[in-house]
Amino acid sequence: MDGGLETHIARTTGSSAGTDVPLPDYLVGTYWWAYLTPVSVFLFDNPVFLTLLLWGNLPRLVRTACREVSPGQRVLQTASAYGNISVELAKAVGETGALDVIDVAPLQVDHCRRKLAKHPHATVEVADATTPISRPYDTVCCFFLLHEVPDGEKKEIVDNILATVPIGGRAVFVDYHRAKWWHPLRMPMRLVFRCLEPFAIGLIDREIPDFASKRDRFVWRKETYFGGLYQKVVAERPLV
Repeated sequence: MDGGLETHIARTTGSSAGTDVPLPDYLVGTYWWAYLTPVSVFLFDNPVFLTLLLWGNLPRLVRTACREVSPGQRVLQTASAYGNISVELAKAVGETGALDVIDVAPLQVDHCRRKLAKHPHATVEVADATTPISRPYDTVCCFFLLHEVPDGEKKEIVDNILATVPIGGRAVFVDYHRAKWWHPLRMPMRLVFRCLEPFAIGLIDREIPDFASKRDRFVWRKETYFGGLYQKVVAERPLV
């Protein structure tokens, strides 16, 4: 990406752009068009577009993530995703709970704050999920983040998430998955990943627990959806 475009992005990342959290190279180099300009937000945070992008599965995937959350819990969302996942998580924890959302892009933080303006028990801050998380959470939700980061960052994010889960808590990962061999979208999606989502291959070719350094401390369960194209993986830290 040329210097002019980098300068433009630096100027337009949002009103939170005084933070000392740097934008990761993979984000600036690979996903600037999706997350780092106001045009990105306007074009992509559209329910019709997002539902089409996920082949009609967005509502289902949001619901399955929120089913892992209970009223009154303290919940962390590790990236501000387009769509209604943050709002639905805020509703799921209710006013007796708390939702914290983090994102490394100030533009996305400001946008998410606007979406959550009617939910005072929700906060959104600039932070990088690859850095240690400072407090424990009952539930941590990682919604369509892992496929967008290099494998090294996948490992850092998974380890950071699991480190913040206390005994009795859980981490919830919703993301892409390897489709069944018979799925008509298996090869087209592989091509999409190679062209537009280059880090997704590292996710669908492995299992999410493979990225965890201390996977044996957790009980893992997985569900797949839409012929295996999507997955929900839950890591629960047992009481004993």
